[in-house]
Amino acid sequence: MSSRKLNVLVYTGTGTTAECVRHALMTLRRLLHPNYAVTPLTESALLKEPWAQTCALLVLPGGGDLGYCRVLDGAGNRRITDFVRRGGRFLGFCAGGYFGSSRCEFEVGSSEKGMEVVGRRELGFFPGTCRGGAFAGFRYHSEDGAQAVEISVEEGAFTENMGAPKRTKSYYNGGGVFVDAAKLKDKGVEVLASYTGDIDVDGGDGQAAVVYCKVGDGGVVLTGPHPEFAAANLHRIPSNPRYDQLIENLTQDDLPRSAFIKACLRKLGLEVNDEDADIPSLTAMHLTSVNHKEVEELIHALGDVVTLEDNEEYIRDEADTFHIDRDGKWSMKALAEALPNPDDPAKGKLSADGRYIDYSDVIKEIVPYERAWPSDEITPAFQHSFYYGCLKAYQQMEEHASEWGNTLMYADATTSTNTIMDKNPKLLSKLPTGFTLTAATQVAARGRGSNVWVCPAGTLVFSTVINHPAHLLGSRPIVFLQYLTAVAIVEAIKSYDLGYDDVPVKLKWPNDIYARDPKSSASNPSYVKIGGILSTCSYTGGAYTLVLGIGINATNARPTTSLNALLPSNLAPFRLEKLLARILTRLESLHSHWIRNGFDSNLENRYYKHWLHSGQLVTLEEEGVRAKVVGITKDWGMLKAVEVDGVTGRETGRTWALQSDENSFDFWRGLVRRKV
Repeated sequence: MSSRKLNVLVYTGTGTTAECVRHALMTLRRLLHPNYAVTPLTESALLKEPWAQTCALLVLPGGGDLGYCRVLDGAGNRRITDFVRRGGRFLGFCAGGYFGSSRCEFEVGSSEKGMEVVGRRELGFFPGTCRGGAFAGFRYHSEDGAQAVEISVEEGAFTENMGAPKRTKSYYNGGGVFVDAAKLKDKGVEVLASYTGDIDVDGGDGQAAVVYCKVGDGGVVLTGPHPEFAAANLHRIPSNPRYDQLIENLTQDDLPRSAFIKACLRKLGLEVNDEDADIPSLTAMHLTSVNHKEVEELIHALGDVVTLEDNEEYIRDEADTFHIDRDGKWSMKALAEALPNPDDPAKGKLSADGRYIDYSDVIKEIVPYERAWPSDEITPAFQHSFYYGCLKAYQQMEEHASEWGNTLMYADATTSTNTIMDKNPKLLSKLPTGFTLTAATQVAARGRGSNVWVCPAGTLVFSTVINHPAHLLGSRPIVFLQYLTAVAIVEAIKSYDLGYDDVPVKLKWPNDIYARDPKSSASNPSYVKIGGILSTCSYTGGAYTLVLGIGINATNARPTTSLNALLPSNLAPFRLEKLLARILTRLESLHSHWIRNGFDSNLENRYYKHWLHSGQLVTLEEEGVRAKVVGITKDWGMLKAVEVDGVTGRETGRTWALQSDENSFDFWRGLVRRKV
């Protein structure tokens, strides 16, 4: 089996600056969505988690090279080097460029304490010296030395279809020049761009600003300047009038700058958007129910946490503020408060014009429908009448399924369905079991660990509330809910309608949904991830409240494949409303069975029927032993594996039980790694 690489990981640990990380995430998300999931990678995750098998590109943003050395030298750099040599891609901006070279020379001979940095570097992707600052004036934690520098693109460095400009201007602040890069062609080095202005250090043969290095089966791009910095996300500094001119220069050159970084990504083999991907604006959340009276009852219950301000109803919660729009329109005051000021410093995610918006500052609108469902004209991407019709039909088919999904909140675009509920305890405390929030698009989706679920149009994303009494914790451990959910998703897909039972979907421990890649052969199938489960839990008032987040790539084949791509031509495509109703009814039925009977042989057999792991041989990395996966324990839901002799393959009699929150399962390499 093989795993398609979907993740673009931006390192965020020691050595980085928040500003450099922010710009890297912004630009890469804008250029690579929805083909890849662009997500932060923590220091701990880089060192301990099995990120390499699903990583298409590892990015080291700007910051301080010595910080990188302090935490990544040794084990971290060995992991990075192994990743690249095995075919991975690496992109180092500024400090990442120094760190990716064989030698760093920075401000040599400087009389200012702490400025000079000289030494060898372990990665050595560029087999020479990165020397800087290429232009004088750099100061730590300051923009005083920042400038817009011109770089010229080397003729022949990019193929015509990569779309590289002939020249562009780029933000610069302390980056280096790759010394004698033009002389290192025989070592796999290509100069991609050079500084056009006279630099203040010796660059040897040329003034290489950006280089490409072939390393094993992989590829590396290292930069001195910051082509990922967009003018739209730089902010004027009243005490530094030169900075205004820098922003103006970069604004005028934004198109060639964007084209250049696109060309660099294509040089690394990534699939780049032809047009920059705009992140949609947040929309109202439409609150409905199969029985309209239930909306009225929920709004009444929310009254305990509502504050009245100028005759407008608000819920001011920990993460977000909600406005309850009973009349379907906002007052001018509420509207003005909700909209971000375009002159405010950009702090959050990309808006349509390329700026960042802090979505926690945007008031979320809840529109309750107490008399009728919204028309298809109001929510064209989600037909409420169709959803509730399917829900009622499935409830009649399913045992012990009559409530979950009856009350639904839908938005065309929201931040994260999980965050909206999980991070707002006032709102969450009033939501009944089975309450579900779904959205056509998430602009700040959350994933488990270091992963982020890519949410293009056609992805079914939703979160459901489950209230779990504390007295059941011992006999009904919460960990089993993610297993029930995985079974419910797979069975719902296969029982969507007549003829769907052969759709090739599987579950991966502990909480992922995989599908057979349609491009693979039946004799040698490979599987790709098409869904994931994120479960969060809080405790209050004698009960645990879980928010169960689910994402499934249903109708859009990017970035891996979709459920629709798995269907034979004689079957109708999946519809999101119907699939949501099917999953909720099957999940409610399974949950009811589990509450009554525990994780009995019925549930156990159904789980094993659909999982990928029966008899799989794995390596327990920390213990250094081989083991065979035999199941999950029925008491606490841990992965159970029996140790086998590394030579004969015979069982030794020793059994291992592994918790999902303490271990990462690299299924593709058969590796179980202990988390930190």
